[in-house]
Amino acid sequence: MNNCVIKLMLGNHAIAHGALEAGVAVAAGYPGTPSSEIIEYLLDYGREFGVYAEWSSNEKVAFEVSYGAALAGARSIVTMKHVGLNVAMDPLMSSAYTGVRGGFVIVSADDPNMWSSQNEQDNRWVGLHAYIPIFEPYDPQSAKDFTKLALEFSEAHLHPVMIRSVTRVSHVRGPVTICTPAIPKYAKDYVKDPRRHALIPANARLLKEELLKRWNNIENDVEKLPHNYIDGGRDLIITSGVAFTYALEAVKNYGVKASILNVVTPVPLPRKTVIDAVSKANKVVVIEEGDPVVEQQLKAMLYDEGIRVPVLGKMENIFNRVGELTMNSVMEGLSKALDLINPFISLKPAKANYTPPPRPPVFCPGCPHAASFYELKVSTAKAGVKPVFSGDIGCYSLGINNPFNEQDLLTDMGSSLGLGMGIYHGTTGKTIVVSIIGDSTFFHAGLPALVNAIYNKTPMLILVLDNRVTAMTGGQPNPTSMINIEDVAKSMGADYVKTVDPFDMKRAQEVMSEAIAAVKRGGVAVVIMKRGCALEAVRLYRNYVTRYYVDPDACRACGICYNLIACPAIVPLENKKAWIDPNMCVGCSVCAQVCPYNAIKPEGNVKEWLNTWAKM
Repeated sequence: MNNCVIKLMLGNHAIAHGALEAGVAVAAGYPGTPSSEIIEYLLDYGREFGVYAEWSSNEKVAFEVSYGAALAGARSIVTMKHVGLNVAMDPLMSSAYTGVRGGFVIVSADDPNMWSSQNEQDNRWVGLHAYIPIFEPYDPQSAKDFTKLALEFSEAHLHPVMIRSVTRVSHVRGPVTICTPAIPKYAKDYVKDPRRHALIPANARLLKEELLKRWNNIENDVEKLPHNYIDGGRDLIITSGVAFTYALEAVKNYGVKASILNVVTPVPLPRKTVIDAVSKANKVVVIEEGDPVVEQQLKAMLYDEGIRVPVLGKMENIFNRVGELTMNSVMEGLSKALDLINPFISLKPAKANYTPPPRPPVFCPGCPHAASFYELKVSTAKAGVKPVFSGDIGCYSLGINNPFNEQDLLTDMGSSLGLGMGIYHGTTGKTIVVSIIGDSTFFHAGLPALVNAIYNKTPMLILVLDNRVTAMTGGQPNPTSMINIEDVAKSMGADYVKTVDPFDMKRAQEVMSEAIAAVKRGGVAVVIMKRGCALEAVRLYRNYVTRYYVDPDACRACGICYNLIACPAIVPLENKKAWIDPNMCVGCSVCAQVCPYNAIKPEGNVKEWLNTWAKM
């Protein structure tokens, strides 16, 4: 008997459990906020049911692992954040041509308002571009239900399906009815079919025709999905995804008299369902998170049908196209569209007399990256060079802030090397480039770029900040546990390669100076700054932590410790002398090494603690 219970669940956990209930067999992903918890849940709870789950080296590899399993006939899922889908676009576009034999779901966790991302791209466009249907949940329960439905729909049509989540679905908690996972559906064997699975041009031309036929069937069958229509008046609100929850609240709590149609699939839009709802309406308001994807399709559809009814949404600036929806912004838009009074106007607080100062994000206490940035700054100054610091995506993006100011440009995973090479060649070799990349990102996108730098003899210093985990997204494991970065760089033929502990500040500066000299001679230098993430170290070895304190008699209030290494555990007192918060200090020893007056001292055996930390 299938036992079901109600649990309070994170949206991402609900997606994962929906996959388990649908009999998913293979799951792969690359960590990226707001998607990471899906694979974490499948790793924690799926294996006991026989599910294979992995963190892959990048999104393209993750996609191909799950895609390959589905080509064999297994049910599979692949997860990533929205920008990660860019990395997987090559196989994604091809997957619609070949189709699949088992259910195959692609989860894209979009990030409106860019809470932890470099852009706001709306991956519903990808569905239109690639002929892949998009299912869009609106809360944790629908996230579970739609994932299960998507896997079944995919297998029924032998075609990939995408689930587009957003931060407010992935990272919200809500009650979810969950049931016992199904037996994972693996393939008995892979049956060879080169005509379909080998995309040489002659095959692909035929497959495009088959793809269009499948797409026509998909357009017909999305009508059968559980789209939600609530009859509430002659004005009609059309929503998809999280916008549905805002529209419901507007109707239930703020006196908006309108009907609501929520579509499960913003791509393709269910034509008959939409036309039936619109035919009863005086006016249509489209609310959606992200770009006007539904609105554009709807207007084209109504034009084709000869239906003339006002359609108001983001294209008319009724709703803002920047940032994410809020209840306030939804009511503001509905007030404009339906000539209502916005109840939120009277709720705006009076202007405060005091505005707190901005609090920029900072490195965690004891973060080895802070030490690396300090040492890089000192070393380049001693060498008399003013490099371009080409940064990358990760915790070390915080190097852009004071007092380091060592991230001049960063755009995407692996861009530190690629853009750095472009800067060098674009300035005819007049610029010294320091590319700063993390360990997980090095394996994700840095390897081919390093090959390029060595092959094309592009002088640059590549600083790999190896903190032993994928820290920015929650400490997921990465290939550094099995593969030595120094060995990889040496085998590729880099001119100078050294690994150093950033907590050994004197030696770290010596190594960086040698590396800069190698770059000046025209070489490719790789320096690996290896020391485990402070948060993970404290989690693993909490009983070993040796903290530091400031001897007030020895402190001369020079400010070096709190101004130049920017550790949040160190603060100046009213007399400008330093004080270390014992609740924040993790005993990294960096402040003691930079203090010129020996005023910062350990409470216990710091050597034992640092040696234990180094075991990560």
